[in-house]
Amino acid sequence: MFDFFKRLESPGVKEQSWRSQKLKTSLKENLTTLHFILADCYDVVFREFTFAQLPDIRLALIYVDGLADKIQVSNFVMRSLSLEVPPALPKEYKITKAQAFDFIRDRGLCIHQIGEANTLGEVIDAVMSGDTALLIDGHAKTIINGARGWEARSIEDSKTEAVVRGPRESFVETLRTNTSLLRRRIKNPALKIEIMPIGKITHTDVAITYIKGVVYPGLVTEVKERLSRIEIDAVLESGYLEELIDDNPLSPFCTINHTDRADKVAALLLEGRVAIITDGTPYVLTVPTLFNEIIQSPEDYYQRYFFYSLIRLIRIAALIIFLTAPASYVALLTFHQEMLPTALLLSIAGQREAVPFPTLVEVLIMDLTFEILREAGIRMPQPVGQAVSIVGALVIGEASVKAGLVAPATVIVVALTGIASFTLCYSGTLPLRLIKFPLTMIAAFTGLFGLICSLIILITHLASLRSFGIPFLYPVMPLSPAELKDVVVRAPWWALLTRPHLLGKENLHRMKTGLKPRPPGERK
Repeated sequence: MFDFFKRLESPGVKEQSWRSQKLKTSLKENLTTLHFILADCYDVVFREFTFAQLPDIRLALIYVDGLADKIQVSNFVMRSLSLEVPPALPKEYKITKAQAFDFIRDRGLCIHQIGEANTLGEVIDAVMSGDTALLIDGHAKTIINGARGWEARSIEDSKTEAVVRGPRESFVETLRTNTSLLRRRIKNPALKIEIMPIGKITHTDVAITYIKGVVYPGLVTEVKERLSRIEIDAVLESGYLEELIDDNPLSPFCTINHTDRADKVAALLLEGRVAIITDGTPYVLTVPTLFNEIIQSPEDYYQRYFFYSLIRLIRIAALIIFLTAPASYVALLTFHQEMLPTALLLSIAGQREAVPFPTLVEVLIMDLTFEILREAGIRMPQPVGQAVSIVGALVIGEASVKAGLVAPATVIVVALTGIASFTLCYSGTLPLRLIKFPLTMIAAFTGLFGLICSLIILITHLASLRSFGIPFLYPVMPLSPAELKDVVVRAPWWALLTRPHLLGKENLHRMKTGLKPRPPGERK
């Protein structure tokens, strides 16, 4: 035992020196070792007691205060083993020390889930995950009791993807709660949830979720392989994994989507995708990701398709405005004044008469100001953040115009650009917010010709991207006309007979044909 402690204390010895260490049959030796490993962990509780009032059978319970459910530990483990077992046994029945482990495992515990462990690493992992470890004197293994019961945030509405009609449940920071939200929506054993711990220090549980028979098996294999290659000290949020498994790490566009909406993840799983759920964060990664998800919302499929087909077209227009409006405005006023109507050109020229800056500087100042206000509204306390961002935009915009720093037309263009960005998926607009600045500067020096060339280069780059082997611009590039009915517009449900061909090729058909509603007289 002294040699083992000496190895632990020696410089450069890593955690692996004790993780594979087998438990001893002596309870005292096991407790001494665990006390040493868990030294200065004030929240770890060691509770020793006797089994069934038999002084020769000693037990020890180890758990973390705040992670384990104290009611389960007290009533269904300790009370059961120390007080309730003796009256339930016949008087002539005697439990020996050698029989203690099997008896306690099979008949002594009134708890919903138990397991076994025989190494120190397994015991420590279970305890640090919120379970309890029950050590029994004379046995070189321990019983793991599933008694997790830490405090958790309640399920609330989504903070980033709000809808008017649709489910209000969003994911929380607890992995088991998140998987239960998916299981409630997909009540089928084909929904598979595989746990993989990642992080040499944090040992964060990561769940790989998919629907067997719908997802392409090669996609699941690729996800597992990329996650298994990760060797990192800690995973505190799904963003750590997002950067480490992305197909295109040097591209500003992320080809892995993230969302906190349970209904959206369930819908993506039913299309043949894989969800990666990380313990400790409400944001779930879904792969593969397509660029058209930037103009889609879960509510599109809950409302009438006529109206939301129009909304899709409005979002596409908003995407174009958001990306090109500032650059087009700068190019027109700098190089192509003849393209503007005379009345409009004279009006803008009159507004800019007292402005000391060129158009490019005006637009960059206002764009940067808008981004600062947007970030301030997000980072400030919620009760005042929205008010500050709105009032700040109004005050700064009006003051800038009155001071002659910018023209009113510039304020209108920048404000329209900012508002257009809010119609799109928030995570999808992040790279576009970055790209619009170089586009504006290119347009200031080369005009519309340079802007169009830049957009061609941008589209070419997007066409070259892959998300776990799936083209990022699919089904536009490569073109799949049959699937455009759920991209440019939202076709009615009775017309969405198949899943996307590259995603759900294992099981393309999701409903039978002929479900279009008809009056009773026209039905066959």
